[in-house]
Amino acid sequence: MSELFDNAEIKDYNGFELREFEFLGRRADIISPACPTPDKKWIWRAEFLGAFDYADIEMLKRGYYLVYYRISNLYGCPKAVSYMKDFYDFLTGEMHFDTKTILFGFSRGGLYSVNFALKYPELVRALYLDAPVLDIKSWPGGLGVGLGAEREYEECLECYGLDRSTALSFKDNPIDNAEKLAVSGIPVVIVAGDSDADVPHRENAQLLYDIYMKNGAKILYILKKGCDHHPHSLEDPTQICDFLASC
Repeated sequence: MSELFDNAEIKDYNGFELREFEFLGRRADIISPACPTPDKKWIWRAEFLGAFDYADIEMLKRGYYLVYYRISNLYGCPKAVSYMKDFYDFLTGEMHFDTKTILFGFSRGGLYSVNFALKYPELVRALYLDAPVLDIKSWPGGLGVGLGAEREYEECLECYGLDRSTALSFKDNPIDNAEKLAVSGIPVVIVAGDSDADVPHRENAQLLYDIYMKNGAKILYILKKGCDHHPHSLEDPTQICDFLASC
């Protein structure tokens, strides 16, 4: 085991052992299942650890580790993906985790998850995207039918080295590269609300689903009727977890 892991602060996470430590100056968490899979499979919550974590807990029960690395407010930009790769290398190297991860991208976590998968498709087993942001013009930009978020948009533009003018012609959003993701063969499960006013599904999740279907790629799309951005996930996550476990 890694010295970082062995010396981490131990906490409780829904009856599972959570070890919190500092990795390259940022908070990291590793939550251990009671009976890990032989190959140490794992899921990676890109953002909002503990929020609507029905699927996270179910996957822990199935023997998957759950990890989190706090790189908030970077909106999945190239620097964020680089930080993620450093953490991935630690987990698969010193911790001997499986070489493929399942990324959980909730809301803006979709930017992190998909951009990492696009950069390193060989390292990703599957994606679970929940009300995912897949285009910064949609959120936080609010340039479509969504509400947008002014402060977050300024932060996001700075992270990507963009301004309000250049953002309009920016072509490296996750949704801009959706065909590449579909061709990569990475399975995706999407959960979204059809009444999401913050991250409209027709500007994000629906577009990804349509491209996956066009390419005959493996995808499960669960569209919740009358649901806004919250609540995320499903209280009974069996359908989600069965899909992920089959990947």
